[in-house]
Amino acid sequence: MYNTDFPTRAELPSSQQLLRSTIIAIIIAVVLLVTVVLPSEYGIDPIGIGRVLGLTQMGEIKRTLATEAQSDNAANASQRASVQTGNTSPQPPAQATQNVATQPAQTATETKPDVKTDEMSVTLKPGEGNEVKLEMSKGEKATYEWSTAGGAVNHDLHGEGANNAFISYKKGTQSERDAGELTAAFDGSHGWFWRNRTGGDVTVTVKTTGEYRSIKRMK
Repeated sequence: MYNTDFPTRAELPSSQQLLRSTIIAIIIAVVLLVTVVLPSEYGIDPIGIGRVLGLTQMGEIKRTLATEAQSDNAANASQRASVQTGNTSPQPPAQATQNVATQPAQTATETKPDVKTDEMSVTLKPGEGNEVKLEMSKGEKATYEWSTAGGAVNHDLHGEGANNAFISYKKGTQSERDAGELTAAFDGSHGWFWRNRTGGDVTVTVKTTGEYRSIKRMK
């Protein structure tokens, strides 16, 4: 029968050895916290090694995205509330549809907006956000191109309409330019929200061409 060998008292680690091992483990944990965890997760770099390793930039991006998400949610809620408050049409949707259907086809052709071309610039201070919107009817199209001077911005291409209608077409962070074609999903205001997360002023210039009635800066 095999008997299990138990370590002798001399083979067991002493209290001093256990204390030393514990202290070493704590030191290693603190070093990892300062050099890896804080820079990569929170953008905090007390000794500067995180930026050398590229971890601080990762943490700063995470913090920017989290802050921007909170700001966008608050802005979207405010926008939807303002649209709902401003909806004072006295006719119900069914009656409005009936009136449009009884109008001659020539009226729809006469009210269709001409193709417009515009250029508008918006200067954003650090932390500031602003919007440029196109007044469009459902199905109308417009091509656009915007670029920045002074740094990158976070952006959200979205639309707002009656009865609390809201749609987000495209979002991005830390962008210096974007271009494409916008097709209005419903009648209302469709355009861009930009926010400056840099430490200096950023100017955004947007150029538009298409079927819209007007272009305006919201602030």
